[in-house]
Amino acid sequence: MTKTVTGTTGEAQDSGAPTLALSGICKTFGGVTALSDVALRLYPGEVHTLMGQNGAGKSTLIKVLTGVYAPDSGRMLLHGQPVQPRSTLEAQGLGISTVYQEVNLCPNLSVAENIFIGRYPKKYGAIDWKTMQLQAQRLLSELHVRIDVATPLSRFPLAIQQMVAISRALSISAKVLILDEPTSSLDDAEVKLLFEVLRKLRGRGMAILFVTHFLEQTYEISDRITVLRNGVREGEYLASQLSRLDLVNKMVGMQASSPSDADAGSERTEALAGDGRHAVLQARGVGRNGILAPLDLDLRGGEVLGLCGLLGSGRTETARLLFGADKPDSGTIQVRGKAEKFHSPRDAIAAGVGFCSEDRKKEGAILELSVRENIILALQARAGLLRVIPYKRQQSLASDYIKWLGIKTPDMETPIGALSGGNQQKALLARWLATDPAMLILDEPTRGIDVRAKQEIMDHVIALCRKGMAILFISSEISEVLRVSDRMLVLRDRKACGEYRRGELDDDSVLQVIAGECG
Repeated sequence: MTKTVTGTTGEAQDSGAPTLALSGICKTFGGVTALSDVALRLYPGEVHTLMGQNGAGKSTLIKVLTGVYAPDSGRMLLHGQPVQPRSTLEAQGLGISTVYQEVNLCPNLSVAENIFIGRYPKKYGAIDWKTMQLQAQRLLSELHVRIDVATPLSRFPLAIQQMVAISRALSISAKVLILDEPTSSLDDAEVKLLFEVLRKLRGRGMAILFVTHFLEQTYEISDRITVLRNGVREGEYLASQLSRLDLVNKMVGMQASSPSDADAGSERTEALAGDGRHAVLQARGVGRNGILAPLDLDLRGGEVLGLCGLLGSGRTETARLLFGADKPDSGTIQVRGKAEKFHSPRDAIAAGVGFCSEDRKKEGAILELSVRENIILALQARAGLLRVIPYKRQQSLASDYIKWLGIKTPDMETPIGALSGGNQQKALLARWLATDPAMLILDEPTRGIDVRAKQEIMDHVIALCRKGMAILFISSEISEVLRVSDRMLVLRDRKACGEYRRGELDDDSVLQVIAGECG
């Protein structure tokens, strides 16, 4: 174990030598900087947690570490010697092994085969099944996992599959173990099992890089924390000397709201208070095991309810459960006083719920289809395949929304993929408005678009509220959630931790709630 001291800047400094050290790492993609002068030090016998919001550069850094990407500049030292892995296989050969959120093993093969895949022990030119299974059992027993290693991997839960992936890393004598969001789909008992294994490996002197969004887990397992923000290393800290509030501030880097933002909010407070308005949606005890703890949620007509929290807090998971994209394990949902059981998004659409997904490329826009086709898509889904919307009505609807939302396109038959990100987002907003929803879920509606388009979209959101629509608003920009929301539901580590009216939280206090430093 290295001896650790603290420098004048408050960042962690060490007298021992790191197992793995990166410095000056830069990586760009088509002119977009993903990493800029990033440094990282992994010490033996430590769990080092990498934290950062979406787009901070965590995934890119891991891919540099594991040979998926070659850095544009910078260097990597393993036990003081320069290395530059050019593939994941080469990285594994150097002793750098990764366990991903989605375990990258072969579910159709046995546990033993997965541990030794590509390195099967041989006897007389054939696979020595007995030796392989005995070695697999020994490796797993070191992690206190006792299962039938001849059983197909697919029959075991994700937590056990991750143990198998870790055993594979041990079998190749890994010096560095990288765990990329390993707990995102695990329940509390499975997380406990994983952490027991990590502590055991830490005690053996392994250097462990743990990537997560969960604050509770970070402080439960971490010795050291590195924070990335916008592709830059914000700092490296000892977990014992970094408060949760300071960690959240360093991840978010939020500036105080400008006077104009505050004025805009105060002007809407009285008009959009939401008090006494009819309930559009009521959720009671809605949750999904390992994904989201049961929560209660009320959304009224003529108001914006903001979901606030760090990435991984459960915001998108809540939206997907309310829209029927994922099925809850518990709870009830009522829309306009009627009990609903959404088996699919189509059921939610029929009940008057719309959903603009955060991933407009994969779950929103169909880039090859025209602007017109994208706009009428949800309306056609509600009508059914056998009731085709007349072409003239499609044209009329598309034309009206193109004008109202100011969608800049040569014409309505232009493929939506040819439009800018902001105009694509406006077209997706039009898609749901065409269904005349009682409630609209907007998940990161302004991500990745320019400032002017962002303001135009938010102006339309506020106008919809004034007409009585209920809106569930999700954004990583906390200042934006504070500015537009009439009420806020704050989530932390997949649990709802408080509901607040406009004015009860500001830039500072909302971070304290997110960090768990006030109720």
